[in-house]
Amino acid sequence: MPLTTTEYDNGGDLGKYTDSLIATKESRVADFDTLSFQEKAGAQFRRGQIRYVGSGATGNHEGDSRIIPSGGFTFSNMLLPPGAEGPAHTHHDVEEAFFVLEGNVKVGIHRGPDEVEYRTLGYRDMIVVPAGVTRSLKNEGDTDALFCVVIGTQKPQVPSYPEYSPMHGVTRD
Repeated sequence: MPLTTTEYDNGGDLGKYTDSLIATKESRVADFDTLSFQEKAGAQFRRGQIRYVGSGATGNHEGDSRIIPSGGFTFSNMLLPPGAEGPAHTHHDVEEAFFVLEGNVKVGIHRGPDEVEYRTLGYRDMIVVPAGVTRSLKNEGDTDALFCVVIGTQKPQVPSYPEYSPMHGVTRD
């Protein structure tokens, strides 16, 4: 359920309402389990999702009371250990933005199995990927990479993996 203004509009406890709008760094946890099914395709796909607003497309985290409910977008941090990858995938329903906070992230924009453009993003660099465009990520550095992920909907559809993605055919079970 998205955030509401009911408590605010009806004169409820303003302090409690304000607290419900805040997610502190200290209350966040890197969740390496939510995407662990992707490790079936290789250990390089191990990465951690640190949720702030809503949940990504590949997990159901409605029971996580630390998450600020999403109304129109999701916001998380992704932790990529050295050598970790985010496999080629496509969000057909929504754009996605990546904003680098630490380290370097190599981003690939794919058009089919044989055409890809790579760019390396560093501190405070950003890329916005439109709906329907296939993308991948990789940390080629020696230190963790941390970046913000913003997806422009309350709950994205599960992404698809093209045939050339190592994740093609991998399931959650």
